[in-house]
Amino acid sequence: MSNSYTTLWTNDLCRELGRSGYAGRRLTMLFGGPHQSLPSFHRAGVRPGDRIYPVRALATRLHVLGAMEVSRIIPYEDAGSVLHDDDYAKLLEWRPLKTGCVTEVVTGPPGSALTFGTTVPPDLLERLTYTSRRGERTLKYVDEGRLIRSVSLQGIYRLTSASAAELHRLVLDGSVSARRQGRS
Repeated sequence: MSNSYTTLWTNDLCRELGRSGYAGRRLTMLFGGPHQSLPSFHRAGVRPGDRIYPVRALATRLHVLGAMEVSRIIPYEDAGSVLHDDDYAKLLEWRPLKTGCVTEVVTGPPGSALTFGTTVPPDLLERLTYTSRRGERTLKYVDEGRLIRSVSLQGIYRLTSASAAELHRLVLDGSVSARRQGRS
C-alpha cells in the first residue's frame, strides 16, 4: 500500500521558482539531504509508489503546491551514472530545488503542475492529520483555521489516508482551475 507525505518548501524557494517561470511545470524530481532545510526522503520512509505533496506556509495559510509519485530514490552522487539522459536533463531543469547539501534524488513520472495558488481550506487545515509509529497527530499552532507557526510541518511527514485523499482532491481541483484560466 502506498503512502502520502508532505514536505515543506521555504517561501524563498517558492519565490525563486515563481520568478524563474516554474509555475505550471509538472513535477518530475525532488531532492533530499541530511538537514532540516532539505530533509531525507529515504530516512522519512518514502518508497516507490508513494506520493509527495510539497507545501508552503504563507501568511497564516497552508498552500499545497502539487503532487508527485515516487518512482525511485537514488543517491545524488550516483545520479550521473544511473539516470537516463532524459531524467538527467530533468535533474538540471529542477536545479533550483537543489538547495543545501543534497544526498538523494527522488524521480517520478510527471506529476501535477506546480502551482502557488492552491490554499488548504481552514476546516481541512484544522483536521489535517499525520501518522507515524507513535500514532496520529494534527498540526500544532493552528488557531481558528489559521496556521500561526509552521514548525510542525518542517520535515517530511506521512499523512493519514483520509488527509492524503483530501489534499489530492485539492491538487486535482487546482490543476483544473489553472487549465481553465489558461495557466497550465
